[in-house]
Amino acid sequence: MTTLNTLLRGLLVAGLLATTAAGAQEAAIRKNLTERLPMMGTIDEVTKTPMAGVFEVRVGSDLYYTDAEGNYLIHGQMIDAKAKRNLTEERTAKLTAIEFDKLPFKDAFTIVRGNGKRRVALFEDPNCGYCKRFERDLQKVDNVTIHVFLYPILGPDSTEKSKAIWCAKDKARTWQDWMVREQPLPAAQGCDVSVLARNVEMGRRYQVTGTPTLVFTDGRRIPGAISTADVEKLLAEAK
Repeated sequence: MTTLNTLLRGLLVAGLLATTAAGAQEAAIRKNLTERLPMMGTIDEVTKTPMAGVFEVRVGSDLYYTDAEGNYLIHGQMIDAKAKRNLTEERTAKLTAIEFDKLPFKDAFTIVRGNGKRRVALFEDPNCGYCKRFERDLQKVDNVTIHVFLYPILGPDSTEKSKAIWCAKDKARTWQDWMVREQPLPAAQGCDVSVLARNVEMGRRYQVTGTPTLVFTDGRRIPGAISTADVEKLLAEAK
């Protein structure tokens, strides 16, 4: 029993020493980087990486890498060559994930194809050329429910077009007529368009900086006009 107690005390002391050392390293990194590179902004988190002696420094959703004393700073990708994984990309995906079920779907209109079992949300601007190309490709994806959040960030005309779409009797059809079939928008009808300001505010809060941006049910966000094959792959993975 005495030997066991001695062993346990030793493990406890070792654990405390390791915790103290880690705390000292984090404190040194925070202090030195803040003093030397104040333009970085507030450091939110410092954590060890799988690479010995290298620490991740998180500023918002931006990731940096440094040594234990904050003498050197790297802003780039960390790749696990053995496992063939992009660790920076995986970490960023977690940091920028959006809780799908907490999206305000009352501020979106819905397009349903087939059985509609699979779901995805889109932030799109009616003047976005990449969105138009993406919408044409998206016509090939079946058995999906698409929640479209109008996100007019490309200028005043985007807001006017979004008003016309939101106030249309059939929002989904009007949207697709404009984006896919290049039919002119109807004259804007009077309706409550405060949804557009809410969508822009929400997008800024989630740091949606471009259109199209897709959000899948597992929380992953994907910026840009990705291929139909990639949409199918991500929908399958999000189940």
